[in-house]
Amino acid sequence: MNEVKQPKKPLIIFYTIVLVLLLAVNLFVLPAMVQGSVQEVDYGTFMADTDAGKIEEVQIDSHQILYKLKGEKQVYKTGLMNDPGLTERLYKSGATFSQEIVEEASPLMTLVLSWLLPIGIFLLLGNFLSKSLMNKAGGGPGSMMFNLGKSNAKVYVKSSDGIRFSDVEGVDEAEENLQEIVEYLHNPAKYTEIGASMPKGILLVGPPGTGKTMLAKAVAGEANVPFFSMSGSEFVEMFVGMGASKVRDLFQQAKEKAPCIVFIDEIDAIGKKREGQISSNDEREQTLNQLLTEMDGFEGNNGVIILAATNRPESLDPALTRPGRFDRRVPVELPDLKGREAILKVHAKKVKVADDVNYEQIARMASGASGAELANIINEAALRAVRDGRKAVTQTDLEESIEVVIAGYQKKNAILSEQEKRVVAYHEIGHALVAARQTQSAPVQKITIVPRTSGALGYTMQVEEGNHYLVSREELENKIATLTGGRAAEEIVFGSITTGASNDIEQATKLARAMITRYGMSPTFDMVALETVTNQYLGGDTSLACSPETQREIDEKVVALVKKQHEKAASILMADREKLDELAQYLYQKETITGEEFMKILNA
Repeated sequence: MNEVKQPKKPLIIFYTIVLVLLLAVNLFVLPAMVQGSVQEVDYGTFMADTDAGKIEEVQIDSHQILYKLKGEKQVYKTGLMNDPGLTERLYKSGATFSQEIVEEASPLMTLVLSWLLPIGIFLLLGNFLSKSLMNKAGGGPGSMMFNLGKSNAKVYVKSSDGIRFSDVEGVDEAEENLQEIVEYLHNPAKYTEIGASMPKGILLVGPPGTGKTMLAKAVAGEANVPFFSMSGSEFVEMFVGMGASKVRDLFQQAKEKAPCIVFIDEIDAIGKKREGQISSNDEREQTLNQLLTEMDGFEGNNGVIILAATNRPESLDPALTRPGRFDRRVPVELPDLKGREAILKVHAKKVKVADDVNYEQIARMASGASGAELANIINEAALRAVRDGRKAVTQTDLEESIEVVIAGYQKKNAILSEQEKRVVAYHEIGHALVAARQTQSAPVQKITIVPRTSGALGYTMQVEEGNHYLVSREELENKIATLTGGRAAEEIVFGSITTGASNDIEQATKLARAMITRYGMSPTFDMVALETVTNQYLGGDTSLACSPETQREIDEKVVALVKKQHEKAASILMADREKLDELAQYLYQKETITGEEFMKILNA
């Protein structure tokens, strides 16, 4: 996209410079010019000049003495001392007493120096700044001043190398919805003939990194119409009313350029629910009210279509998301297996890739990754290939880059003791062995005991064989048992436990609690929701919605469920103790083994 940027307006800097100049002139320049040159001497010199009869004119003030010598124009100054006979001595020396030795400047000179000169400097400096900034911005005479209420929207124009729908993969449904908008802007008669009208607003919702902003840029690339882009936070100003003024200015520009598209990224910055609290942000509410008014005015569909993106749709004001304003909500979810493979291929076009790369296998290993994470995986693989001196990215580079994104880089300087290395080997084989001996568990892809920068001393990677949308109770219980397999192996082999299972404990507890409070998989509570999910696209934080007595019962059932699966994992490992020792010893020696090597030894 070619972006037409508007320059910043340094009004604060300009006024600060002018104020400093005014103060400098009035505090330093003017007094110095008015007083002239006055030389300071000590009181002893003054007494000597008095006794010698050299003083022609003297002025005694409350804090100083000013005098001139005979035949000189230079004015001397000394401090006032406690000298009772001073006046008599001055009289005897022939000195003339005066009220004003230093002549005051004329009123005209004072006016010139105090006001006219600073104002002239102000005008010259302002003219210089305005011309220089307007030349940089290419604006008119009034384009740089007094525009606090302007929208600052970025205007994208048609570009031959911009993003197109062909550059966006893994979000087919969202792309189809937006393609319809582009067709309407190109050929509105096709829709008006049947009486249909396009939605005024389309809200893109989804987790971070799924491509919401990229989709908006693709719309700008496909539609041969002006495209205004602005972030929600740019409407918020320190001056009350400026946000609403920016909204009015943005829509005024859009109506003049209609048909066009206006994109507001992170709209939740100004579109949050109005709760009526005293401490609420009046500026934000004024901005939201102005946005509501602009989107639902008396005018019909005038060719201005609003696109907005957010990953917090539950926090938006209901008046903003009702039909007539944002008529259509387009989910931009995490890509499935096919979508991940397509996204990998799109980003792989930018780098040199070996011919034998299996994108489907990489997509399976990157389960749950967003489009941004997949792009990062490709880039990490390219960086690894450069570090190793290769001219193209290989399958190994891509697999290692997934591990970098998941667990961080290998810690080459981290040296485990022999005992710690054996404990980690048994821990990871415990996970893999429990997973392999259970049905409905994802196959093991890789096992390693190489420390990573994320803090993991090792990990076991499992990869699903296909798309998985529904998870049964048995599968969740098997997953909890697999998570407890590492700690169970430590208990069986060494008779003690370590801190290495902290992350396993956290995941197992989270799964068990979700089974009871959200999935209705507890016979006691049946199909009762005891927990609500907030911010489903930003981590999925939960909050309990039940009495303290029920919370205590939930805690007891979570403990019982995890404990039961822990015992199940221990029984599996004790039944396969020989394989546990054999596999752990093999992993101890190799440090990293594949799922094929693991299954070969297990089935031997």
